[in-house]
Amino acid sequence: MKVRGKAGVEELKGGREQIVITEIPYNVNRAALVERIASLVNEKVLTEISAVRDESDENTRVVIELKRDANPKVVINNLYKHTAMESSFAVIMLAIDHGRPKLLSLKEANACYIEHRRDVVLRRTRFELRKAEERAETLEGYLIALANLDEFIRIIRGSANRDEARVKLLAFEFTRKQVEQIGIRIRNEARLVEGRYAFSEHQANQILDLRLYQLTGLEREKIDSEYKELINAIKDLRDILAKEQRVLTIIKKELREIRDKHGTPRLTELAPDEAEINMEDLIANEGCIISITHGGFIKRTAVSAFRAQRRGGKGVIGMSTREGATEEDEGDFIEHLFTATTHDYLMFFTQSGRAYVEKVYEIPEMGRATKGRSIANILELRADEKIAATIRVQSKKSGTGPSAVDQTWDENLHIVFATRSGIVKKSNLSDYANVRKGGIIAIQIEEGDCLIDAKLTNGNNEIVLITKEGMSLRFHEEQLRDQGRNTVGVWGIRPDNKDHVVAIAIVDPAAMLLVAGENGIGKRTPFDDYRRQSRGGKGIITMKTGEKTGEVVGALTVTDKDELMLITTKGQMVRTRVKEIRVVGRNTMGVKLMDLRNEEKLQAIAPVVSQVEEEAQTAELSVEKS
Repeated sequence: MKVRGKAGVEELKGGREQIVITEIPYNVNRAALVERIASLVNEKVLTEISAVRDESDENTRVVIELKRDANPKVVINNLYKHTAMESSFAVIMLAIDHGRPKLLSLKEANACYIEHRRDVVLRRTRFELRKAEERAETLEGYLIALANLDEFIRIIRGSANRDEARVKLLAFEFTRKQVEQIGIRIRNEARLVEGRYAFSEHQANQILDLRLYQLTGLEREKIDSEYKELINAIKDLRDILAKEQRVLTIIKKELREIRDKHGTPRLTELAPDEAEINMEDLIANEGCIISITHGGFIKRTAVSAFRAQRRGGKGVIGMSTREGATEEDEGDFIEHLFTATTHDYLMFFTQSGRAYVEKVYEIPEMGRATKGRSIANILELRADEKIAATIRVQSKKSGTGPSAVDQTWDENLHIVFATRSGIVKKSNLSDYANVRKGGIIAIQIEEGDCLIDAKLTNGNNEIVLITKEGMSLRFHEEQLRDQGRNTVGVWGIRPDNKDHVVAIAIVDPAAMLLVAGENGIGKRTPFDDYRRQSRGGKGIITMKTGEKTGEVVGALTVTDKDELMLITTKGQMVRTRVKEIRVVGRNTMGVKLMDLRNEEKLQAIAPVVSQVEEEAQTAELSVEKS
């Protein structure tokens, strides 16, 4: 059984709150509990606590001050989870049941106790009935003797001894009518022998032991009154034995009498086991912005923080560099931006094919100007694991309250993976409903291969794979069947020996495919220029590669509103608007995207989030909330 301490919330000045612990579980040391809470604060497990102090005297009072924006319910839940504020009390329900040892459940133990009380009531009733019957028989003998007093005195005085008198009394017989006229009830027909009532040995002895004072009129009335009461008592006792409901009523009545006599106010509150408190129920489902940088930093920012900022001009979304930052850190930029709610999920896929899932509210909330926290510090990544793709999955539920059904992991949605060697695989989103903290296998990666990207699809999307030698293959995802997580996949495109896949893109009729070469040459091409093919082939040309263009380094699905970051091998970054890049045919080289010096090469391209886009996403999320 779980035993929990009691904690309440008190308000302080300035809108702050504090938790006050007034009771702790039995056998828990208060000083050790306070020390444990303090250590959890120092270990950054309980980050919402600002101070802990013990104000106890003869009564327990442990005060926990919270930071301004902390949620007291979440903190209390964490106290139950990480400290002895919730302890387990073991009870071995081993008992002797019907002569045999048996391990009982709580319900069985209650049933056994009720059966025991039933047995006690029945045995007691039978005992009381037997005693009442014996006493009634004695009183019947008295009543007969008092009705025939002169005759009985004559017989006793004429007898030589007690035994002779007893024998003469046993010889007396009375008809049913005679005894009923005296007031005696025949309770058992077996008491009559051939229709006549005779004394028993017990009655004869009781008459001989009768004292003279019992012959007075007052005593005779007492005997008669007692006999009538006994007859009613015998009738009641027999009714108890005949009716099970009366037995249960007596059990209830006696238990209530014990409660009323010995009961004291309960010190422990009994409550149904809520199991693990659902953290989502304690966190408001609010809109936020998730930003991921090219360098692998992630953060969550409240929408209100974006509205409060009024910085003008273009540039990378507000993110300041730190003192002592490396040259790479100084040039980091926002690569992915998600509008999300705190109950949504983020899926991370590593180059080795493992999947990690985090709730949005578990992503650190930081200000707009901060860079964020390294993804590697948030996820339990294995050694040398690097993130290859990130997908946002919107939380969806039907119904409300305890009857709500989670429909987030929709069977109609899929994840399409692409590897460097040209392998693709489609998995159903529902396969990722239960991801362990340490991650699970999403795709089996063969030796020498690695995952380059993953895309969320709706089952009716078309996909384009692009290789470094400028080949591409467009196919419908219906050509891929859903496969289990721990599988390799199938061929999407078969690159030549020296070729490999560098990008995967989802076809959008309202967008174009942008392809860039390592010598700074790039182009935009409508998706209509790429005919649909069967997967597993060599593909068609998407860019004429040669000395002028170099090898393809990346490809993206873009619109005129997008902006692009060009990253070189020497760490230089150039930001350009997509609409300034010329739209040309598929089988062409393209135009110059940036000037490269000496042996410098274009290393990668990535979408970049502008401040205009940032504020547009914030406004869109605000409209959804309202």
